[in-house]
Amino acid sequence: MHVTERLKGESSKEYAMRVIRENIISLELEPGTSVSANELASEIPVSRGPIREALSELSKIGIVEVYPQSGCKISMIDYTVVEEARFLRNTLECAIVKEACQVAEAVNILRLQENVNLQKFYMENHKTEELLEMDNEFHKYLFQFTNKIEIYNLMKNFDIHFDRIRSVSIRSVKNLKIVEDHEKILDCIRNSDEEEASKIMNIHLMRDKIDKEELKEKYGRYFK
Repeated sequence: MHVTERLKGESSKEYAMRVIRENIISLELEPGTSVSANELASEIPVSRGPIREALSELSKIGIVEVYPQSGCKISMIDYTVVEEARFLRNTLECAIVKEACQVAEAVNILRLQENVNLQKFYMENHKTEELLEMDNEFHKYLFQFTNKIEIYNLMKNFDIHFDRIRSVSIRSVKNLKIVEDHEKILDCIRNSDEEEASKIMNIHLMRDKIDKEELKEKYGRYFK
């Protein structure tokens, strides 16, 4: 597991939840993996109580399966649930990128360009985890500078199902397309082209659906 430092003001439960969630998304905790509060407490520097609470919360969104007296298991990827998460994200992000085209200032475009440059660097150097982080930051920043960050936070509660698919997809040969999509979206924002930006965002969020069979062939052990 990859365990990050505890953030200032973060409760034990919040910290445990964030670390477990990040490891599920990054596939460090692979679908189908059995986990227990005892095992997780040996790696995450909090007691078993907050970890149990975090696992219980994650079970409510279907990403963890809890079995009384038998521990927990990371849920397999279920494309039905992924499609629900994609629908939510697609609806919100296609609207957000249109607004980004309307309100973006030079400082916003500069930050997005810096992000895309880092994506290219990480892709060329096969740094998958860092590439995924920059991918996440690109999308999050669209919500930030359009003053819709609370909507982003609400979306992320359910988006873990979609994020896992993105982690699988970004490990495939489609990395180049993902970065190219971000470049095109940035160009649309720079040129205030709302309709094209929304169109490319839709294509971008559908990448793994287009490559569904290829992903299942390569990573079939992850899928329900």
